[in-house]
Amino acid sequence: MDILPNFIVFEGGDGAGTSTQLNLLREKMEGRGRRFFPTFEPTNGPLGRVLRSALEGELTLKGETLAFLFAADRNEHLYGPGGVRERCREGAIVVSDRYVPSSLVYQGIDCGDELPQRLNEGFPAPQILFYFELDPLCALERIQGRGKQDLFEYREFQEKVCRRYQDILPRYRDAGVEVITINAAQPIETVAEAIWKVIAALL
Repeated sequence: MDILPNFIVFEGGDGAGTSTQLNLLREKMEGRGRRFFPTFEPTNGPLGRVLRSALEGELTLKGETLAFLFAADRNEHLYGPGGVRERCREGAIVVSDRYVPSSLVYQGIDCGDELPQRLNEGFPAPQILFYFELDPLCALERIQGRGKQDLFEYREFQEKVCRRYQDILPRYRDAGVEVITINAAQPIETVAEAIWKVIAALL
């Protein structure tokens, strides 16, 4: 598993707060003098927009189709003009809200392990992987507070998500990725401080 330096990924079940923390980190990085590129998957590109339509229930697609689309969107995200690899090699710190582990977890549950693993085996691993650990019941309370749930946001599925992350994360540790587990049930500010300590070391 190749590791891409300067690449950091936020992972966790739905409602764990990865998007919130990415936005807070963006604010924290302003004016720090180091190039910073916050990003996310699915992307805002054409493939990512199709994926979001499916996740929001506006478009019905088979689980296998979703797996292919996530991998295709990720390929553009990494290797397209101005993509993750290019920015990392230029010295920018790139932080992505979700990456390959999400596909291995979510599509692995949806359509089995073999296809997501095969589609994603060539992508590099991040230098640092933050896993936002949160009890599924707590996560669902947060999700319900948003007033809108997507395709995967129900209790049984989220319990499977938690178990699969625990199965997958050791693979990244064994490959040399720095895996950091964050207690996402803590106050937002406490989580942000824990993340910042790690990011600051890279600066």
